This record gives sequence, C-alpha cells and structure tokens, in this order.
Amino acid sequence: MAYLTAEEIQAVTLSLKVATAATAVSLPFALAIAYVLARKFFPGKQIVNGLVHLPLVLPPVVTGYILLLSFGLRGPFGAFFHQVFGITFIFRWTGAALAAGIMGFPLMVRAIRLAIEAVDPKLEQAAATLGAARGWVFLTVTLPLILPGVIAGAILGFARGLSEFGATITFVSNIPGQTRTLPLAIYSELQVPGGDAAALRLVLLATLLAMAALLLSEFVGTRVARRIAGA
Repeated sequence: MAYLTAEEIQAVTLSLKVATAATAVSLPFALAIAYVLARKFFPGKQIVNGLVHLPLVLPPVVTGYILLLSFGLRGPFGAFFHQVFGITFIFRWTGAALAAGIMGFPLMVRAIRLAIEAVDPKLEQAAATLGAARGWVFLTVTLPLILPGVIAGAILGFARGLSEFGATITFVSNIPGQTRTLPLAIYSELQVPGGDAAALRLVLLATLLAMAALLLSEFVGTRVARRIAGA
C-alpha cells in the first residue's frame, strides 16, 4: 500500500467497502432463494431460476441501465428508498454496492444451492418427525451441513464485487471518492497519457485480491467441511 497514491488507496478502500456491503446484504436473500430453488417445486420455478442467473448472461451495461431506470431518483424503487429510508443509490457508493450485489448474486445462489442439494432430505425429515419446527430443522440440521457452500458463495460474491465494472460505471458513473472503485480506477488510469504504470500497479493489486479471495474460499470451505465431518 506504500506504493499507492492517496487516490489509489481511496479506490481500494472503497472497493473493499462496496464488496463487503454487497455481500452482507445479498447473503440472506441468496440463502433464501437457494433454499427455495433446491427444496421447493412450484409453477414458474424455471423462470425464477432464469431471473436469478440473468446478470451472468446479460451485458453488464444492460444490468447497469436497468438499475438506473429502477433505482434512480425517478425510478420506482429509487424513489421509494429515497423517500422512506433516505437512501440514495444514484452517484453514491450505495449504488455501487447495489450493482456489485446484483452481479455477484447468481454466484452466491449457485454455490449455496449446490450445497443444499447435496444434503440428504431424509436427515431433515427425520428431525421434523421428532417434532422440530421447520425453522429449527434448518438452523440445526441444514445450515451446519451447507455452511461450506454458504462461505464459498459469500467469498465468491465478495470477489465478484471487487471486480465489478460495467454495471457500476453505467449506474453510478466514475466519481472519485464516491463510486470510483478499483476496476474504475484502472479504467481511469488507462484514459490518461502516461497512466500505464499506475494501471499496471492496480491490475496486479486487483489480481492479488481476487486470488486471495479464491484461496480463502477453498481454505475456509475445506476447514469447515472437515470440522463438520468430524463432529
């Protein structure tokens, strides 16, 4: 960090803040959606599954434009959050966190859903037959067994939040100190003469952060899985 300028440190700090907020807010929703998709059967399930994974296949700029229409001050959701909670998304770091959360959400849901589908439903049924409520069964049986998948999904979502670019710049622009995250800082350096060295420095840092997140995901997931297996 000693080799980074004040503006670059600000971009890195903002990226960590955005990715953390995006992951923390998205995780409960991802867990709920993953459970419904893994355990429930209902009309339109494939449509819901498609909508969840849509950000993976849409151009990020399209996702950003949809967010702009929906969560801008004149958008239905943006106006609601602004009037009721005083939260503004457009041109704010909160909007960058929203974009990061939307883009990372499918990865979180997929990882958690695979973990839930790997759990034998008979274990949950056995706990239910003993009189345990559905919520208690989930907390005491299902959640401990899927914890490695939840952790892996959270870290993947966090890593995706660190790397988010297209939806962010479309939705909240590229404002220093407000929305200029690490990927946007790299883009900004590439737009100015002589910015290649700074861009390369930030690229290396972004690569190290992404690799660290992936290694941490593997390490934590493996440790938790071994602890559960030995319990």
